[in-house]
Amino acid sequence: MHVAVCPGSFDPVTNGHLDVFERAAAMADQVVVAVLVNESKSGLFTIEERMEMLREVVQPYGNITVESFHGLLVDFCQERGITVIVKGLRAVSDFDYELQMGQMNYRLAGVETIFITTNPLYSFLSSSLVKEVAKFGGDVSGLVPDAVLTRLRGRLSARMGS
Repeated sequence: MHVAVCPGSFDPVTNGHLDVFERAAAMADQVVVAVLVNESKSGLFTIEERMEMLREVVQPYGNITVESFHGLLVDFCQERGITVIVKGLRAVSDFDYELQMGQMNYRLAGVETIFITTNPLYSFLSSSLVKEVAKFGGDVSGLVPDAVLTRLRGRLSARMGS
């Protein structure tokens, strides 16, 4: 059984992420979407909220699960028998960084990294950009799943009201 992991912060999950998950799920027996816990960063959504949103949007896929991790991704992979890391690449600038990470992960634990080129519809899309546009009232519908859009609008309006 081939198990792959799609790691990230997913604050929030975008349709670009979902596209990568779906394509990974077609290649692997099981895909684990792994949410990085980074205590030094405070996100718009808590880890629990991100995981809840992720579980909701991947629910239609029978072979995708959601977990969280902290520390080294390769340790997470080794503990769960995961042999492949799947990363989406939007642009050449992503490749340079992700190549270094992939090579280090292979060096540390023999875990392979597979790169999926982003669907051109989402090549510009990032969680940070979605948050920035939404924060200033821009329309991000179609860029995030509907359930995420509702929560994003609610969170930003609550912050603006405080």
